[in-house]
Amino acid sequence: MNALVAPEPLPAALNAEKTALLARLAEGLAPEELYWVAAWSAARAGQAQRGVRLAGSAPAEAPDAPRLTILYGSQTGNAKRLAEQLAASSESAGLPARLVRADAYPQRELARETHLLVVISTQGEGEPPDDARGLVEFISGKRAPRLPALHYAVLGLGDSSYPQFCAIGRQLDARLAELGASRFAPLGEADVDIDEVAAPWSAMALEQAREVLGNTTPATARSATVHALPSRATHSREQPFAATVLANQRIVSRDSERAVHHLELSLEGSGLRYAPGDAIGIWPTNPPALVQDWLQALRLDGEREVAHQGRTLPLAQWLGRERELTRLTRGFVAAQAAASGHADLMRVLRKENAAAFAELLDRHQPIDLLRRYRAAWRAEDLVAALRPLTPRLYSIASSPRAVGEEEVHLTVARVEYEAFGTPHWGAASTFLSAVQEDATVPVFIESNDRFRLPADDARDVIMIGPGTGVAPFRAFVQDRRETGARGRNWLVFGNRHFTRDFLYQVEWQDALKSGALHRLDLAFSRDGSGAFVKSPPMDGRGFAQDARKTYVQDRLREQGRELYAWLQEGAHLYVCGDANHMARDVHAALIDIAVAHGGHSPDDAKSWLADLLTQGRYARDVY
Repeated sequence: MNALVAPEPLPAALNAEKTALLARLAEGLAPEELYWVAAWSAARAGQAQRGVRLAGSAPAEAPDAPRLTILYGSQTGNAKRLAEQLAASSESAGLPARLVRADAYPQRELARETHLLVVISTQGEGEPPDDARGLVEFISGKRAPRLPALHYAVLGLGDSSYPQFCAIGRQLDARLAELGASRFAPLGEADVDIDEVAAPWSAMALEQAREVLGNTTPATARSATVHALPSRATHSREQPFAATVLANQRIVSRDSERAVHHLELSLEGSGLRYAPGDAIGIWPTNPPALVQDWLQALRLDGEREVAHQGRTLPLAQWLGRERELTRLTRGFVAAQAAASGHADLMRVLRKENAAAFAELLDRHQPIDLLRRYRAAWRAEDLVAALRPLTPRLYSIASSPRAVGEEEVHLTVARVEYEAFGTPHWGAASTFLSAVQEDATVPVFIESNDRFRLPADDARDVIMIGPGTGVAPFRAFVQDRRETGARGRNWLVFGNRHFTRDFLYQVEWQDALKSGALHRLDLAFSRDGSGAFVKSPPMDGRGFAQDARKTYVQDRLREQGRELYAWLQEGAHLYVCGDANHMARDVHAALIDIAVAHGGHSPDDAKSWLADLLTQGRYARDVY
């Protein structure tokens, strides 16, 4: 897409920053969507000239009539999607509603709210999504106001394969009650098969909201915010597109400890559009060998027809395409404990054994429990006990400006390992690494508005992406090269071995030579003596040797003075990869850097980093 060209003369109030924001908004919109935006803008202009109060321009004071504020915090897009559905359903039902992302919500308004519905996810080991950190801290802290006039409901999203299932939803629900607010609906807790809980909970919550709100204003006057424009694409999470595989290439050496593949998929005819920073959703099938392991362990016939929730399929098809086989959850542990009657398994489910339960989830797949704690499962009961198979999200590794709008790339590390004397596999990674060219893969696009390149292309960017976390930064560098961005680009990449696992090595070397990449720092943790790193000066001619074993957080500390200087000059910082270890270690390193080179106290350094998050200058795509 060409740069946004403003008509002349440019209004004085429309400065360069606002023009850049308009360009960012328009990016990726289809022509018919741009015409819609133009018509909507013209209508707003007419309303403003007539003195009509505009949707989306409500003052900070409490509204004249009761309304439902729908507040969401989302890391991967699920909470956002549900909040948008709730807002649409609310308005269709005649309930006045406004939809607000947590980091855009003025905290001072909480004391004046009367009806609040919160949709929020829990990340990793019980952490809030990045866009809700500030709000969660405020509500949980000493500055939170008493809320005797507030009616509220909370829908928590989580993954029961983690011990701290829906911890943030539970925390907010309890804290709001502690502050004197009254629930109009009980806490909802949705697992990764979100809609099974979210759909009935949403219907119930909106009905309760209608009762507490009472009579409402006419539907034509109820909108309090401008909602995001819906995509015109006909394909979605519920209706994925069958993308043809254009290429599937292994991009690590044959002796690498983990196979990593680069895939290129065709989106031709899909209507799907994406931007750097977005993710692609993949609906996988389970590894056939794993399905056979289940059938053998349980001594069940894969051809047997099994009826469940109005559908009848052979058991092997239920296990292969419809049910989650690789992620252990509390629900399945409880079901296996009941079926086997094994005391040890029942004991680990107790609240006082939380640490043992967390270790069980971390180290085992469901098949391990089937083998260790034998039980006589009926096929119908097994299908009912397993949660539905859900899509996996992969950070997109291409820019449509570089590869075309009808092509998308992704980087996949195959999960395959030995445990308890038997092979184990990941679902989507095994499926994708084995898929042949010209085959099709069910896909959809998951937008990630909080992981975007800066609207001002003169801003520098710092990208931290070990392993396959480097994928979105391939897209970033491609995009900045194609647009001729004026800011500098600094990549920090890490992996196990220089000679085996240097993902996209030739591309990074070419980017250094061409000036598309200004700085590259490398950390290969398993090489020990003789590890190769790229350190200043950055001339693109080769790599220096380093005898130390290092991780990306170590590189950050080594280059802390310059990194802090970049940030002080307005650079944007991005982190992608493992949430439970790498992202935490990087976050701690950034705090140390602010203390060592910025003169901050540890508490001030944490506040400084939190402020970067709030500004959108510190963005994380972690999983």
